[in-house]
Amino acid sequence: MFLILVLIAMTSFGQVADLVVENATIYTVDKTKPAANSLAIKDGKFIAVGGDMKKHIGPQTKRIDAKGAAIIPGLIDAHVHMRGLGDMLETFDMRFVKSREEVAQMVKRAADKMQPGEWVRGRNWDQTNWGGEFPNADDLSKVVNDRPVYLTRVDGHAGWANRKALEIAGLTKETQDPPGGQIIRDKAGNPTGVLIDRAQALVTRKIPALTDAQVKRRLMLAAAASVKLGLTGVHDAGIGVQERNAYRQLIKEDALPLRIYAMIGGTGELWQEYAKSGPEFGSHLTVRSVKLYADGALGSRGAALWQPYTDDKSNSGLMTTTKETLEGQIKEVAATSFQVCTHAIGDKANRIVLDAYAQVLKIKNDRRFRVEHAQVIALPDFKLFADFNIIPSMQATHATSDMRWAEKRLGPDRVAGAYAWKRFLKMGIPLANGSDFPVEDPNPLFGFYASFTRQDQTGFPEGGWMPDQKLTREETLESFTLTPAYAAFEEKQKGSITPGKLADFLILEQDIMKIAPKDVLTTKIASTYVGGRLVYSASKN
Repeated sequence: MFLILVLIAMTSFGQVADLVVENATIYTVDKTKPAANSLAIKDGKFIAVGGDMKKHIGPQTKRIDAKGAAIIPGLIDAHVHMRGLGDMLETFDMRFVKSREEVAQMVKRAADKMQPGEWVRGRNWDQTNWGGEFPNADDLSKVVNDRPVYLTRVDGHAGWANRKALEIAGLTKETQDPPGGQIIRDKAGNPTGVLIDRAQALVTRKIPALTDAQVKRRLMLAAAASVKLGLTGVHDAGIGVQERNAYRQLIKEDALPLRIYAMIGGTGELWQEYAKSGPEFGSHLTVRSVKLYADGALGSRGAALWQPYTDDKSNSGLMTTTKETLEGQIKEVAATSFQVCTHAIGDKANRIVLDAYAQVLKIKNDRRFRVEHAQVIALPDFKLFADFNIIPSMQATHATSDMRWAEKRLGPDRVAGAYAWKRFLKMGIPLANGSDFPVEDPNPLFGFYASFTRQDQTGFPEGGWMPDQKLTREETLESFTLTPAYAAFEEKQKGSITPGKLADFLILEQDIMKIAPKDVLTTKIASTYVGGRLVYSASKN
């Protein structure tokens, strides 16, 4: 009886919490209360932030003394490829490999462990790591010639095949470049083994499809890696039927630890299904947007530019989707309640997308259409983002990866509108930050560091590259929390530590808002909570 009276008394002063965290340094990303020292959670939501928590503590309340540790909202990556990360975790990563010969040896080691006839797959080769010259099929065939090899470039917009893969695909001198793609050829016109953008499909369509079980397993690997790094939500940029079904199955099994905002990949089979049924909403899976493609990538010179590349006067990049087709796709999706998210990197591709958006949006609006990457914008075109409430979804580490060669590709005039994060914010345009993993490393703190330093992980260049485009740490934190939530129409449910919102938050081992910049790179996540539930703990792993 006494216990019941105590509980009634406590409830009269405030809700009894499931979890209370005290003695913390909390960065809420809530402008009405930017800092706090405590929080309380009940039924997966914050019920109180800051102040004395006694009225929320009952016999069953779990209490955590944070001992001064920094707490931030769960980080949300606004542009990822979960299956791509899972693929990489099950194959091998060439991100930092410095020569074609070293790649070849990695391929040989992988092939030696495989069954006869299996394809060797790998991800993230980058020719700029060895001087800029594209590799050749023979580089791989010298070490593996009895089975097909296909390796995807770091940006996903080019592939590198050995001779066996080219033979299986039937690629010869007579093979024509497909629309939106390019077969790199030698002086005699023969395929060299490198395929740009849509030309990749000439080989990849011959690779045996993953089974549903394999896709599910790779998404589980990617999810586990994500929460360990402090991601409580991601925007998966281009899913198909297999990924959607795998997510649903994982949720049914209570095996998906983070929240997925999914973009349907193109206007094919899955889109046709949702065009009839409408969006799908859920606490761990929401499908209400469509990912379209305008052009390729800057690193493989596939980004569509108005004028030729400064370092390749014969090439202006390419539109992977024709202007007319893209306009039709945008119009089709815009006629529904779905959000349109379009990949555009070059200044030509961005303007074509912005003009197509303007045609269907007509005035300021709350449709929150997005340009994914928005890397190279002609200076007069920034205004179009503001005029039609279009969100640039950008990736900070793209700038620090590309700065080694970006100006060589673009020249000084075009580079002025490239990776221009601060320019967007100064115009009142919300900036959604992310990584584009596995194109870049999935660790969001690498992007956090790049955002406020504009430096690579060695501290180069001193003072930062194009330092006028640096963000503050506060702007950076918002760009990885509240703005991605806004970009998914979810700012009322997540993105800040605010009473009534989902209790997604991190306890950090170091205070990333105060420590030296280089120390951000080595900061670890102590705990990741999604809906008040512990989904990762460094002490238990």
